[in-house]
Amino acid sequence: MLLSRRIPHSSSGSRVAPRARAPRRIVRVVCHGHGHGHGHGQSGTTVVTEKDRGFIAEMRKVAMKLHTKEQAPKEGGKETPKNQGPWVPTRKGYLRFLAESKAVYDAFERLVHENDAYAVLRNTGLERGQSLAEDLAWFHRTYQLSAPELKEDGPGLSYCRLLERLAKEDPPAFICHYYNFYFAHTAGGRMIGKQVAGMVLDGATLEFYKWPGMDVNAALEAVRRSINILAEGWSEEQRERCLVETEATFEWSGGLLKCITAAE
Repeated sequence: MLLSRRIPHSSSGSRVAPRARAPRRIVRVVCHGHGHGHGHGQSGTTVVTEKDRGFIAEMRKVAMKLHTKEQAPKEGGKETPKNQGPWVPTRKGYLRFLAESKAVYDAFERLVHENDAYAVLRNTGLERGQSLAEDLAWFHRTYQLSAPELKEDGPGLSYCRLLERLAKEDPPAFICHYYNFYFAHTAGGRMIGKQVAGMVLDGATLEFYKWPGMDVNAALEAVRRSINILAEGWSEEQRERCLVETEATFEWSGGLLKCITAAE
């Protein structure tokens, strides 16, 4: 998830009390993002990490091809859509995005704990359900806004039902969703959060975008290693099934992002 227009950032990451709302600014979003932890070393030295090895390297390559050239000039495989209308976040829309996203993260985190096949994905440090619960409570204290009731046919619960099925019937596809959903949040997701917070949250930094006391790069590397180990036991057909599912993960994440522009 990448923003294509620069917007002034807040000088402080701390949460502040709401102030009079400034005129709404408009931004165009070009969606998704997988940059975090995918770069190379500094000073011209290439650092070989798990992203360059095994099946994860194949997963990353497919994901990057689904980015536009604006998002990923060297690896993007799609042209930037033309004539896109303005993307205008709203406070209530962002609250809905957080609530819908919490349902999805809760589903992922419950499913990996219920099924021993995904034991290596337990307690990775990337879990976001509890952080989102804290943010929803903060929204209520700060703006007197309660989390909306989720609809059964909404993007969050619909995605949860898909994940339930895939976790039982199609583990490689489930792993594809897990990888793309969590890794996108640490990259373009954080950029979205920072920009939108400056527009509708008075510059506050939500817990959703914090990993206190943790090296996020190290956590991502550990998850990459775990997925590589899992994939070693897959057939070629299962590997292909995982890769083919990548585009669907982008579509589901895009459905959640649309909530951010919901009318107030």
